[in-house]
Amino acid sequence: MGKKQIWYEVQENESIEECLERMRHDGYMAIGRKEEPLFHLVDGEPTLLRQKVQFKAIPTQDME
Repeated sequence: MGKKQIWYEVQENESIEECLERMRHDGYMAIGRKEEPLFHLVDGEPTLLRQKVQFKAIPTQDME
């Protein structure tokens, strides 16, 4: 039995393509994606900080 699925998060200093390449290098393949907004308070009001992007991944050997 192979490894279970894991989540990869796109870091602030990398592009989505760089994250996908990192996954391939680790031997994983994306099978899902989710995004959620991250907010911070500015003068007591919530303001969008950035979009958090994550990919659900499975090992590529499980695909064979």
